[in-house]
Amino acid sequence: MATTFFFRAVASDGKPRTGTLTAENDKLVASELRRQGLVPVYIGLNKKSGGFELKLPAFNRGHRKDVLFFTQELATLLNAGVPLDRALSIVAQLTSRGDFRSVVLDVMRILKGGKSLADSLATRPSHFSELYVNMVRAGEASGSLAQIFDRLSEFERTRDDLRGYIVSSLIYPCLLTLVGLGSIFVLLNFVVPRFALIFSDPRMKIPTPTLILLEVSALVQAYWLPAALTMVVAVVLFQVYIRTKAGRLWWDTIRLRMPLLGDALRKAETARFARAMGTLVAASVPLVQSIGIARGILNNRRMAGTLEQVAQGVKRGEGIAGPLTRAGEFPPLAGHLLSVGEETGHLDTMFNRMADIYDGETRTAIRRFTALFEPLIILVMGLVVGSLIMSLMLAITSINDIAI
Repeated sequence: MATTFFFRAVASDGKPRTGTLTAENDKLVASELRRQGLVPVYIGLNKKSGGFELKLPAFNRGHRKDVLFFTQELATLLNAGVPLDRALSIVAQLTSRGDFRSVVLDVMRILKGGKSLADSLATRPSHFSELYVNMVRAGEASGSLAQIFDRLSEFERTRDDLRGYIVSSLIYPCLLTLVGLGSIFVLLNFVVPRFALIFSDPRMKIPTPTLILLEVSALVQAYWLPAALTMVVAVVLFQVYIRTKAGRLWWDTIRLRMPLLGDALRKAETARFARAMGTLVAASVPLVQSIGIARGILNNRRMAGTLEQVAQGVKRGEGIAGPLTRAGEFPPLAGHLLSVGEETGHLDTMFNRMADIYDGETRTAIRRFTALFEPLIILVMGLVVGSLIMSLMLAITSINDIAI
């Protein structure tokens, strides 16, 4: 039995297309759309008027907490039926930080001057990203602004949870490494020199391991300050280099190739990209434009650079799954998931599903990394400190060999 399906699709020029088709099932509708050179985004029995699966805001890191507070409070007030200008005025009063209060008041002033909320927010790009502004603009167009802010705040809490999990998982290995290196430095710079006085008797035959230890200790005492200064200069020069375009691309490429950690970074970036695309595509933002916005929020320049090839493929009418797979930087599963999304006409839903998958896999990859890194650090530090102690013990037992 033939049924009329509503659809939203993207043409080869990146522009959205909407309409209806009659077929026996949604898969036949998707096939017909692809035959016409369109990429299906949504196919269903109910008309989807730019509905929002909003998940991801992308904020400037320095103002992340301020913008999260702004989003949460505005979502609460708008859902309570408070008019937008009144809601902004209340948020400005509730804001504890004076500099951000001036931002909210400035946005409210521009809004009262006749601009839309999206355009008003766009005047503060250091606080509100392109993705954030585009989502607000889509919310204004569809009359679902309260829902937009509600889901923005919900996702930001989820993103903070993932960020907090990653940071907390890496704190212990980093502290363990610092404590181990500090212990070795104290032993070589303060403890071993005290024992060196005992072994200064020329009649004493010093074991080879102890002799090596004493030489290393002498080098540390003599050159630790120049070495530390050299290291600081090297770190500063490295930071300067990776801020250049070529340096950032080189460093991001290296990070993706790191064992275990590179896998976690790749999956985290894939989740970030999928969240952004799910948000933008569901809001009827043209596919090519969505890719451009998503490219801007990725932290890894290597992966972001490949999205230009993906956008070109979409413009040629190839869809997004094929070009993304050929780019070679995203996990293979991502291409398969998007291919299914194109076939079924639920590309926006598949992007969000992909984000959920890679959020979970990022956590798993981080757990795997810390599970191997922590015992490895303990083992290495134990061997080093144990070798130092054994070298000292050998020297102490050799005192009995002094010729009388």
